[in-house]
Amino acid sequence: MSREGRLYFLDNLRVACMIVVIAHHAGQPYGPTGGAWPIFEATRAAVLGPFFWVNRSFMMSLFFMIAGYFMVMSCDRHGPKAFLRNRLLRLGVPLLVFAAIVVPLQVFVFGASDGTLGSAWPIDVGPLWFVQHLLIYAAAYAGWRMLRPGSAEAPRRTGSVPGEATILGFCVGLALLSGIVRIWYPIDRWVYILGFLRVAWSDVPRDLSLFIIGALAYRRGWITLFPAKRGMRWLGVGVALAALWYVYDLWLAPALQPDSLAIDILILLWESVFCLSICIGLTVLFRERLNVQTRLSSCLARSQYAAYIIHIFIVVGVHMLLAGLAAPPLAKFALATLLSVPATFGIAGLIYKPLRL
Repeated sequence: MSREGRLYFLDNLRVACMIVVIAHHAGQPYGPTGGAWPIFEATRAAVLGPFFWVNRSFMMSLFFMIAGYFMVMSCDRHGPKAFLRNRLLRLGVPLLVFAAIVVPLQVFVFGASDGTLGSAWPIDVGPLWFVQHLLIYAAAYAGWRMLRPGSAEAPRRTGSVPGEATILGFCVGLALLSGIVRIWYPIDRWVYILGFLRVAWSDVPRDLSLFIIGALAYRRGWITLFPAKRGMRWLGVGVALAALWYVYDLWLAPALQPDSLAIDILILLWESVFCLSICIGLTVLFRERLNVQTRLSSCLARSQYAAYIIHIFIVVGVHMLLAGLAAPPLAKFALATLLSVPATFGIAGLIYKPLRL
């Protein structure tokens, strides 16, 4: 921790998450993905299928958990009104600027087909849906704190962390709720509220619940109190479940061609347990092993938010650069990642301060 009490391991964890997000998007043209992307290659690497699935099952939820933790910390420190003003500036302004850039791209570049112009509505904010949701959650929390000002004086409570039975019970409940939502909104079905708010309802139960867990973790001290040995065991569970998914997706599923309610339920349970176990495990791992700051890690941490905002433009630019390269899709994925990560953080490091990101 720094002199100001900042948690270095959470900064480092966010940077690691950001690198995986860049890699995830860098692989979109080269693997089997259920989403849309401006550029696709004719030949795909099957191994990227489970890579995408494993990432989507925890990555943004881990971001939400960390955001919930820092949200309560910031609101406690500055008060709900100042906190909300800060969120509107820090989240709302970049979101509007991003939308203003995306609209002409939708109309004149990626939206054009057969000589006709693309549609400017709805506005596809792409990965900045995360910023939209954070802004809504922050506004809701600040509003609740304004309505209940006494909660601002509530002391942080430290005590026992949730046990294994509680965590597994939460996973079962999350799987049940996610399964119900996905009856109407399957994975990768995005909807637009008022033509601007981008929502994948299939993932909202998981993302919102992890955001709430992050808020509770700050208030109750879970992140610093969670026992190291238990955290490492949960990390082991997460790694094992990730490996199991690779085996299932690449070999078992094509051979067995499963299509039943029982398999769907097992996948929902796998996703919930994997998400919680890897979020717990990575947090404890970084707390125990990577709670340090160097000049490089400090720079990466400060520019991480700017990197999230701009990375999509850089990644797509790299994809265009590699479009004519004759190479296997997996090699192009590796090259796209190796080019996109340093370029994104390098540019973000130059712009985050003048743009106040």
